[in-house]
Amino acid sequence: MSGLEFRVPGDKSIGHRALIVAALGPAPVRITGLPDAADVRSTARGLAAAGVGVDWPAGRTAALVTPPGAWRDGAEVDAGNSGTTVRLLTGLFAGLGLEAVLDGDDSLRRRPMDRVVYPLQAMGARIDYRGEPERLPVHLAPRATGHLRVLRYRSRIASAQVKSALVLAALTAGVEFEMWEPGRSRDHTERLLRHVGVPIEFGPEGEGAHLLLSARARERLVARDLAVPGDPSSAAFLLAAAVLAGRTISVDGLLLNDTRTAFLEALELFGADVEIEPTGDVGGEPVGRVTAGPGPAPLSGIDIGPAGMPALIDEIPVLAVLAARAVGRTEIRGAGELRVKESDRLAALAHNLGALGVEVDELPGGLVITGRPDNAPAGAVAAHGDHRIAMAFGALGMAPGADVRVDDPAIVAVSYPGFWDDLARLRAGQGVGA
Repeated sequence: MSGLEFRVPGDKSIGHRALIVAALGPAPVRITGLPDAADVRSTARGLAAAGVGVDWPAGRTAALVTPPGAWRDGAEVDAGNSGTTVRLLTGLFAGLGLEAVLDGDDSLRRRPMDRVVYPLQAMGARIDYRGEPERLPVHLAPRATGHLRVLRYRSRIASAQVKSALVLAALTAGVEFEMWEPGRSRDHTERLLRHVGVPIEFGPEGEGAHLLLSARARERLVARDLAVPGDPSSAAFLLAAAVLAGRTISVDGLLLNDTRTAFLEALELFGADVEIEPTGDVGGEPVGRVTAGPGPAPLSGIDIGPAGMPALIDEIPVLAVLAARAVGRTEIRGAGELRVKESDRLAALAHNLGALGVEVDELPGGLVITGRPDNAPAGAVAAHGDHRIAMAFGALGMAPGADVRVDDPAIVAVSYPGFWDDLARLRAGQGVGA
């Protein structure tokens, strides 16, 4: 199977972490493949506010990160719409004992911070809320003496952001940290730290996952140039658009971490043709080439349950629009976390699908969608300030006969600035994107 060739931006999750890990090393680090996305730029600005040298020209995908001679107190960080920025930097600054204020836009101010702040406070970090309880902005008071305490933490949710914030706090404070999760979340922070020499143990344990970081682990961290592989979450929207449009495309250099490939499995379950070709390793992460296109029969509905949700949470919007064109019923359960993302994604999906004439029922933690492969969705949809909602309905608009108009197309710059250009290339059968 072969098709049009595309590239997608570097992985957003790894981009955030690469900037932070580079700032902790003993010498300047060059990072290539960074996604020129608003969220990752927010992390770069937050680090710069604390004294890190970040030479990242506008419009470029490479940066030179120079660790500070001395970290700077008093940083005021506007994380914009980036939950990853605000949560990871809260952990980092708490571990370093820095004074800082972290805030974000109205959407980010509605997202919960207690899941990060509470365990950091249990470690001894001095953090208080400047406005509504458990919401941004947060203030970190300086820690003049003493270290954070050792933490052994059993989380109620599987969250890579929570885990990474606590790892960064323990790493920079020089204390041992042990954590258990009820399920396996993304492990990019752990892989990246191991890649730069940090002794960290992690992996599945029973039905969940376990992580152990030793004290003084940061002393083993070396300065190593880093490369960011292609973002599978961004690719998901492009691959789905191709399937809906009846075209076959290939994306090379794509991250194939097994916590991030569940979308490809779901795409196959819907009935699409998918081929995965591993090609190597980049920065401790497996990468390869993915080709996807329509299968021999129409798409058919699937069930997506709670067990697989941590690995699919970012791709649920695009799976929902695939379901709108699938024969029969698709049920999505255990996705309540989507109500506290950039938007209430379950409500946004239900409202927009309904406005396009798709039969959809909104559940407390999911959706039930009854699709039709002959449905030609037409009408205006609201992005609700959410890049993934905008891209999902952009993908649906590629279906034959569709006329879907997104009210805020520019919001895709949060993660995939060239998305609309790539859809235009796909529609024209030209390939080569991002």
